[in-house]
Amino acid sequence: MELLSEYGLFLAKTVTIVAAILLIMTAAVANAMKQKKEGKGHIVVSHLNDELEHFSHEIRHAVEDEETLKQAEKADKKKKKQEKKARKKTDGKEERKRLYVIDFDGDPKASQVDELRHAITAVLSMARKDRDEVLLRLESPGGMVHAYGLAASQLHRIRAHKVPLTICVDKVAASGGYMMACLASRLIAAPFAYIGSIGVIFQMPNFNRLLKNNNVDFEQITSGEYKRTLTMFGENTDKGRQKLTEEIQEAHQLFKDFIREARPDMDIEKLATGEVWYGSKALSLGLIDEISTSDEVIVDACADRDVYHVSYERKKSISDKLGKVVESSLDNTLMRWLQRSKNRNDLVS
Repeated sequence: MELLSEYGLFLAKTVTIVAAILLIMTAAVANAMKQKKEGKGHIVVSHLNDELEHFSHEIRHAVEDEETLKQAEKADKKKKKQEKKARKKTDGKEERKRLYVIDFDGDPKASQVDELRHAITAVLSMARKDRDEVLLRLESPGGMVHAYGLAASQLHRIRAHKVPLTICVDKVAASGGYMMACLASRLIAAPFAYIGSIGVIFQMPNFNRLLKNNNVDFEQITSGEYKRTLTMFGENTDKGRQKLTEEIQEAHQLFKDFIREARPDMDIEKLATGEVWYGSKALSLGLIDEISTSDEVIVDACADRDVYHVSYERKKSISDKLGKVVESSLDNTLMRWLQRSKNRNDLVS
């Protein structure tokens, strides 16, 4: 009886696990079909003035006494009443300027370019070229030339619509990231942000000698002389290296020409060395226009403009969410392990 009981318990657990896996898979498929039917995503807009006012309200209630709070609330009501009257005098027309804030967090493939293009399309449908402005919070170390070329082309749409474009770099805008940043009407960077890296790089391992040492042949057939210049497994030639070098130089020249057109006052030949500079040095070299942070720019803008954060958000499937949880858990575990290792090393030394 005991054996049957244990077997029954094991069977129940197995059935439960299998049922849970099937449920997750079914939900994932259903969600994917629903997402395909309803569309890829949607535009999300938040009023940053309200968020800033909420923060101020919270801190005020924490630090001020009741009498001061009453006086402040009266002053706020009076101010809002005056603003309402001012709007009525303009026959109901909205005269207040708007600032639209968009984010771009770049990876080597510029994967967020699709979200960027949708956000820009949404903003340009409302932005008034004589009154409004776009602020892009940009973070990117660069990546694939064609991918960042497309991302830069999206920003060019804003310039083409005669809408001022401010770009803020708090951490890094290098290589393809700077290709995007240079399109700004006003380019701002934090003092220690990495700026520059105007250059092109190609690198890959070659395993040809390893294959030869293990008597492994590698075959590759192409229909054009330069269909493949360098390969990971074949024996590379000086002719192939020379051709690839020419292609890299051509891409570098296109990069320099692009920046020269966007920022004609820059000494591009002097700065297109692949070097990276901190924000303060980048200012003196003409790569940027101001030193500040995106937070300061947004808070200042809230004083006399309506500031809206605009993003395009995709509906994530259950499998995507589970993958994100696993990825985050692995990252946290690795970081904890590295931190413990560092602490142990600190104790030894």
